[in-house]
Amino acid sequence: MTKPITTTDFGDLNLIHRGKVRDLYELDDALLMVATDRISAFDVVMAEPIDSKGAVLTEMSLFWFDYLGDVIPNHLISARVEDYPAICRPYAADLAGRSMLVKKAEPLPVECIVRGYISGSLWKAYTRGEDPCGLSLPAGLQESEKLPQAIFTPSTKAEAGMHDENISVERMRQIVGDEETERIMEVSIRLYEKAAAYALERGIIIADTKFELGWYEGELILIDEVLTPDSSRFWPLAEYETGRGQASFDKQFLRDYLLSIKWLKNPPPPPLPTDIIAKTRERYLEALKRIRGQKSVV
Repeated sequence: MTKPITTTDFGDLNLIHRGKVRDLYELDDALLMVATDRISAFDVVMAEPIDSKGAVLTEMSLFWFDYLGDVIPNHLISARVEDYPAICRPYAADLAGRSMLVKKAEPLPVECIVRGYISGSLWKAYTRGEDPCGLSLPAGLQESEKLPQAIFTPSTKAEAGMHDENISVERMRQIVGDEETERIMEVSIRLYEKAAAYALERGIIIADTKFELGWYEGELILIDEVLTPDSSRFWPLAEYETGRGQASFDKQFLRDYLLSIKWLKNPPPPPLPTDIIAKTRERYLEALKRIRGQKSVV
C-alpha cells in the first residue's frame, strides 16, 4: 500500500477550494484538481482515509472521460504531471496518479442525477408516497427494481455541511432556463445509458449516478469526476435481486455500517474499524478492476 494522502498543502500553488474529497488549485487559466484519500458519508468527512481511493477516482474518471467523449466534451487538459506548469513539479510525487489539469468551467447550479433503478432517497420517498421530483412513477415498484426507462432527477447544490435537496425538473427550468434544461437532461441520460450498457457487460449494474456539468466558452461540458464509486451506485450483477437493498462496489457499504451503529449523521464522525476501512478499499478497487480490466494501474 502507498501512504494515504488526506490533505494537500502545496505552498507555491493557490488553493481555492478544499472539498469533501478534492483539493482545487488555480493555475492562471486552468485548475489543478487533486483527489485525496478522504471519504465522506452523509456529507460528513470521515477521520480515516481510504488508501488509494484518490487514485481510483482519478483513473476511473479518466477512463469515462475518454469513453464518453463522443457524447459531450469534458474539462480534461492532461493528467500527466510532466504536462503541468513548472510550478507543479516540486509536488510531482503527490500529484502523480491522483490529479488532473482541467479547464476553468462554470459549474451548473444543480446536480444532474440519473437513475436507472429505484433505490436510496428516491426509494424512501416512494415508500412514503412522496414524489420529490415530480416524476409520477408507476405503482407497485419494488426496492432496487429497474425503472421502465432512465429518469433525470435534479437536486440543489448545498453549502458545506448541508444536504442536497431533490427538486423537480420544473424547478430546474426556473433556475437554468427551459432550453438549457432540455439540453442538460438529454446529455445526462445519454451519458448514463452508454456507461450503464458498458458496465453491465462487465458485471456491474450502475443503478444511479451524479454528473457534474458546466459551461466553458459557451459550450456545455462534463466536469469534475464521472461515474466513480463516490458519485454512483455500483451493484454486482451476479448478486442482483429486486425487493431488497443490494451489495455494492461503492461507499454504500460505509453508509450501511454507519447506519447500523445509529450514528446521527452529524460531525464529528465516529471512528471507523480497520475492517470497515479495508473492505471499503476492496470495493473501490474491485469496481475499478471490473471497469478497466487488466489495464488498471492502481
